[in-house]
Amino acid sequence: MPQPATDENGHVEKIHWPSLVAAIAAISAVGVAIGLGLPLLSIILEKRGIPSTLIGLNAAMAGIASMLAAPVTTKLAHKFGVAQTMMFAVVVAAISAIGFYYAKSFWMWFPLRFTFHGATTTLFILSEFWINEAAPPRRRGLVLGIYATVLAVGFALGPLLFSALGSDGILPFLVGAIVILLALIPIFIARNESPVLDSKPDRHFFHYIFLVPTATAAVFAFGAVSAGGLSLFPIYALREQLAESQAAVLLTIMGIGNMAFQIPLGLYSDRLTDRRPLLAGMAVLGVIGSLALPFLIHNWILMAVVLFFWGGCVSGLYTVGLAHLGARLSGADLAAANAAFIFCYAVGTVVGPQSIGAAMDVVGNSGYAWALASFFGFYVLIALGRTLFRPKRS
Repeated sequence: MPQPATDENGHVEKIHWPSLVAAIAAISAVGVAIGLGLPLLSIILEKRGIPSTLIGLNAAMAGIASMLAAPVTTKLAHKFGVAQTMMFAVVVAAISAIGFYYAKSFWMWFPLRFTFHGATTTLFILSEFWINEAAPPRRRGLVLGIYATVLAVGFALGPLLFSALGSDGILPFLVGAIVILLALIPIFIARNESPVLDSKPDRHFFHYIFLVPTATAAVFAFGAVSAGGLSLFPIYALREQLAESQAAVLLTIMGIGNMAFQIPLGLYSDRLTDRRPLLAGMAVLGVIGSLALPFLIHNWILMAVVLFFWGGCVSGLYTVGLAHLGARLSGADLAAANAAFIFCYAVGTVVGPQSIGAAMDVVGNSGYAWALASFFGFYVLIALGRTLFRPKRS
């Protein structure tokens, strides 16, 4: 299959849908499996009588695996090829998924979590690199908005599958593994269109964390707020005397905002010569929305409206940040920077829940809002600082 047509500067001239569909479909299948697996594994461990602390420790292996897998993913793709590395990661993830059913000893779940999330991290990094490379510069925001929307739908379908399949027997594990293996089909079909890494990155992996800080700091804030905010919101809501059903509906509304805003934000970002002011603006809205939570929590309708827009702003940091990264780099540098991008997301998912939970323990329930606002405020300072003191370079 031919590679997408490019202009004299090496930029893709128009959207090459077969390549993009392959990468988006592959990672969306994995998203469905992860959405199914997270509640499934927690429920099974709870039924086995495993203490909550150990369940949380086992879940933390996801972040550790992501941080360790990110630096080596680009090296593997350079050595074996992007599509080939992705297909290998699909097989590893599927075998790990089915392995949970046969692992009767709890300690075995730690290496399984590590291999599963290490493999899915590889898929996320290389899928996003593929999408960024195949997207035309003038349509990058739109393409990444479509990617983020489809991925969000995939994550939402996972829990629905869990509610239909339950947690008994091998069936939920088998379905999860089959869904993951379905990702092989689009990758194999478009394998000859996957980007080629002819050279290794010129810099050390950790240099890429700071090379485009407006992007990597955005995904760190997104990881911290999404992981910490979503996991602890039910506790915050219950302490504020909301019913469990009300808290669940509010989380659903936040998820709908996440899905609804990605394509519009991507389209709008394509009209900008510099995406950094948009990123800073979304973070400012994040600060305002966070600080407004204690005042709105007892007005359900206003709370729902705020969370709808707030969810869009939070997830927009990921989509627009990734588009900003793709606009600044290409080739091996983009692949390495994409790995650093996912690394920062993983760090955020580890730091966020711990920081927000500690804030709630120290200063009470209001610590939830203050901690969320702090992560957004941290990013506002970085984004505005880069915009003011580092004018956009070509």
